[in-house]
Amino acid sequence: MVGLVAAASLPAAIAVAELTDRLRLIEAAWAIPAAVALGVVALVLARRGRRRAARSVARRGARSARIGRLLGWLAVALGVAGVIAVAFFEYLDYVGA
Repeated sequence: MVGLVAAASLPAAIAVAELTDRLRLIEAAWAIPAAVALGVVALVLARRGRRRAARSVARRGARSARIGRLLGWLAVALGVAGVIAVAFFEYLDYVGA
C-alpha cells in the first residue's frame, strides 16, 4: 500500500497542478521529497516482507513484497526524474533571465 501511494504521489501532484488554477506546475515539486521518502519506506517494508515470507512455510506475502519493491523503486525513479526536471527548469529560467 505504501508503494502504491509513493508511486502515485508525484503524478497526482502534477495532475492537481494541471487541473487547478491555484497551483503552477513548478509548485508541484513539493511532492518530490514525499515520493522519494515513501519510496524508501516501501523498499524497507518490502524487504521486511520478503524476509518474513522466506522464513514461513507457506511463503505467503512474497508476491506483495515483490510488487511493493517494484513500486518503491518506481517512486524513487520518479523522484529522481522530478529533481532533474526541476533543476533543468531552474537552469533554463536562470539562463533566460
